[in-house]
Amino acid sequence: MAREVEELRGKSNEELIEILNQVNEELFKLRRAIKSGGAIEKPGRIKVLKRTRARILTILRERGVKL
Repeated sequence: MAREVEELRGKSNEELIEILNQVNEELFKLRRAIKSGGAIEKPGRIKVLKRTRARILTILRERGVKL
């Protein structure tokens, strides 16, 4: 976990926003698949994506970036 945070902190704001958009898109697709009645292959992926999203948002807020 600490390594992931260090990697995220080493990225620029633009890179973090791009990763955040990718995470949000994947999270949306997984949630849509669940709501449509389908089973997803890796249900734990949602938890990982939510935490990654929170980490990115925290780093951006620490840097004073407004979204």
